[in-house]
Amino acid sequence: MFSRLLIANRGEIALRIIRACKELGIRTVCVYSEEDRDQPYLRLADQAVCIGPGPATESYLRIDRVIAAAEVANVDAIHPGYGFLAENAQFADACRDSKIEFVGPSAASMRLLGDKIAAKKLARQAKVPNIPWTEGPVEDDREAGAWAAKAGYPVMIKAAAGGGGRGIRMCHNQAALMHNLMAARAEAQAAFKDSSLYLEKVIEGARHVEVQVLGDRAGNVLHFYERDCSLQRRHQKLVEESPCPALNERAREEICKAAVRLARAAGYYSAGTIEFLVDRKGAFYLLEMNTRIQVEHPVTEMVTGRDLVQWQIRVAAGETLPFKQRDIRQRGVAIECRINAEDPAKDFRPCPGRIEEFRVPGGFGVRVDTHACAGLMVSPRYDSMIAKLIVHKPTRPEAIACMQRCLEEFHIAPIRTTIPILREIFSHTHFLKGEVDTGFVERTW
Repeated sequence: MFSRLLIANRGEIALRIIRACKELGIRTVCVYSEEDRDQPYLRLADQAVCIGPGPATESYLRIDRVIAAAEVANVDAIHPGYGFLAENAQFADACRDSKIEFVGPSAASMRLLGDKIAAKKLARQAKVPNIPWTEGPVEDDREAGAWAAKAGYPVMIKAAAGGGGRGIRMCHNQAALMHNLMAARAEAQAAFKDSSLYLEKVIEGARHVEVQVLGDRAGNVLHFYERDCSLQRRHQKLVEESPCPALNERAREEICKAAVRLARAAGYYSAGTIEFLVDRKGAFYLLEMNTRIQVEHPVTEMVTGRDLVQWQIRVAAGETLPFKQRDIRQRGVAIECRINAEDPAKDFRPCPGRIEEFRVPGGFGVRVDTHACAGLMVSPRYDSMIAKLIVHKPTRPEAIACMQRCLEEFHIAPIRTTIPILREIFSHTHFLKGEVDTGFVERTW
């Protein structure tokens, strides 16, 4: 096992990794920007190192500064968390070139699965269903228009190297397609330094269902069942739950086995998530794979009883998974709400500022993952998520009732948060019946 590990991230996920390391007997080094200098979680790390000014491009996204901090602190490994450099194959290479283990998959797997086009081709080889697509990048607008006319509108423009909802445009007709191709290329180039685009047929009324996988270097790959992440706005998730209320046991087994096949085909180890769209008839199609721990990993931890962050670290240290697929079971229902510093009444506009009042809910089956507290300044420079509220109960109605109670208890002021819209969601008839899809939030609110 590692003796010292550097955490190349901030906020809630940094605190989550600190806690996992302490239980494994690993000393932690946390990097921070000048703007994060007073973050309370830094005091829980064994060492904290400043790596630059507030802008992420001058601190958390600077590979050279993160590696320099790791070398000065003499660490064995670097955990990237999620976001920032977590899915950057160049960073993984830089870590290993410096004789520091990267807590994540191989750089080769990251490059293969991070390229949406290459991943779709791999899925075809692994007999994992793909959404109908252009079978490669589209470089000519006329070619794109011809494919869309044949496939039928609506279609989705997607960046080949995309992620986080960027480089995506839905088009309902040819005029919209022609208008959006140039904008999508520019956004993709700015965000990912790659302007390659492809088109996909839109699966209307689909649910977003993802499967958690974990592999080791011995070639073992296991799934930890699925999460339903259909409640989204602008391709960003608001609520996640497991198990998916729309899947029967046969469908659940098929989608989980497909995820394992894809991960094995990629030679994947570490924690990862394979995302699918499930249509109204129950057919599923590959969306993408995220080669990192996910924001919503606590949902899976609660229903399976497995600490995914600890196992991610153990696998990176060379341990082989000591359990088999038959040992992993789904127990009860877990639901997570993301509490963001955003104003839902104003199109989810970010609401940075100082938190003066912060009271979290509690009780049996309640978990709150957060780095926030009264007095914390929420910066406009970073992601707006300030807490994750998770409940775990034997049944879905019990989990919903618990979440309703917790959302009433959760109090954050004076900044605005997503708590009000979450309260509305958890009282909406369609949600209570499990009858939602990826467009539900935008249609309803």
